[in-house]
Amino acid sequence: MAIEAESRLFIDGKLVDATGGRTYPNLNPATEETIGQVADASAADMERAIAAARRAFDETKWSTDLALRSRCLRQLHAALERSKETLRPQIIAEVGAPIGLTYAIQQDTSIQDMLWDIEVAEKHSWERDLPEHEFFGIKSQRRVYHEPVGVVGAITPWNFPLMLNLSKIVPALMAGNTVVLKVAPDTPWSGTWLGRLAAETDLPPGVLNVITASHPAEVGDILTSDPRVDMISFTGSTAVGKHIMRQCSGTLKKVFLELGGKSAQVVLDDADFPKTIPSGAMVCTHAGQGCAITTRMLLPKKRYAEGVEMLAEAFRGIKYGDPNNFENLMGPLINAKQRERVLGYIEKGKAEGAKLVVGGGRPAHLPKGYFVEPTLFVDVDPNATIAQEEIFGPVLAVIPYEDDDDAVRIANNSVYGLSGGVMSKSFDRALAVARRIRTGTLSVNGGMWFGADSPFGGYKQSGLGREHGREGFLEYLETKTVGWPA
Repeated sequence: MAIEAESRLFIDGKLVDATGGRTYPNLNPATEETIGQVADASAADMERAIAAARRAFDETKWSTDLALRSRCLRQLHAALERSKETLRPQIIAEVGAPIGLTYAIQQDTSIQDMLWDIEVAEKHSWERDLPEHEFFGIKSQRRVYHEPVGVVGAITPWNFPLMLNLSKIVPALMAGNTVVLKVAPDTPWSGTWLGRLAAETDLPPGVLNVITASHPAEVGDILTSDPRVDMISFTGSTAVGKHIMRQCSGTLKKVFLELGGKSAQVVLDDADFPKTIPSGAMVCTHAGQGCAITTRMLLPKKRYAEGVEMLAEAFRGIKYGDPNNFENLMGPLINAKQRERVLGYIEKGKAEGAKLVVGGGRPAHLPKGYFVEPTLFVDVDPNATIAQEEIFGPVLAVIPYEDDDDAVRIANNSVYGLSGGVMSKSFDRALAVARRIRTGTLSVNGGMWFGADSPFGGYKQSGLGREHGREGFLEYLETKTVGWPA
């Protein structure tokens, strides 16, 4: 069945081909087949997009007209709502996301959450007065203004592409910025579709630009180093985040980075194991391709064998395969390179002495597609490679611990600090342990922290700043203070 999609770039208000008509194939990771072509942008295309965004910010009323911004973004939201059933097969095909996830974070709830981002800007206090103040004998009145940063370069990954595209462009645009969105090469349609819909709204030319390219470093380096760009908002790996920081340093751009994680689920010794332990298999959701997924599980030594047995049963019961099947929790990895990367980590885990209990290879019943079996390692050393590095695959590392203090120490033994969880029959005990874990988000007893209104981001090498929530909106604003004689 043919999938309706958009193959063109969106630059300066128009859907356009890449320079020279260049294209590259968009692959379905579940079948390894080409599902369509998409524009392959050049350096010249990125230059045109940046110039258009700069001009739109400097020469139109976009940055000062909140009513215009609200109208345009509500039009985009309505267009996305109308096109959900066209967009859904696109996402399943190019992302390899299980269809069930498209009714949640992969599509439907992300479109719904746009309204919160729009409303937080509509209700925002864009200025406030400070008390009269005397300085050097001069009494002054003072006012604080919030203003847009300017041109924002938004760079997004392939694991939850529509959600992350919207998480960046909606607050950035509602804050009054103009945007150049560079989407991941593996999931281009989740960005180009936004360009197609934006072309039908009242967005002024240049306010939003969408770039796809098979060689992301080339066009990305232009975006991150260009002095006409005032801010970079990036979600992806810590290694690429460090490169972007170096690129931005020459012009001292404002930088938001949502990076990797190695989150720990701490199961305390009084937890209800039958209700708690099977959740460890949720590392297989979307084949483990999520930065905040808990990929380490810490079990108390006094109940370790009991927990391992329950985990093994849960992992053996994971359903995976065709992402169009509602029964499957897990589809493929995004591409062959990622599959080989995950398999390499599995071999590293075995070589370093961890015990492989379930999985560990390519599934024999799925000869096509970039699949890896749900994989469970136990008896993992806290300093082992698979306990320290982000694998981004369906692999759980189980680590034993002595007591609460030891569990906190192991959980914090990471360069990352993105998320995690604590389980206990005592809420107070679980919360006390959670407060000692150095991460930006945490689940206590299965509670979900995620939401449009909840700030998301990490400590340490998991990033800088916050996405979502009021804090996420404020990332896209500058603060100006003005004083005048009282």
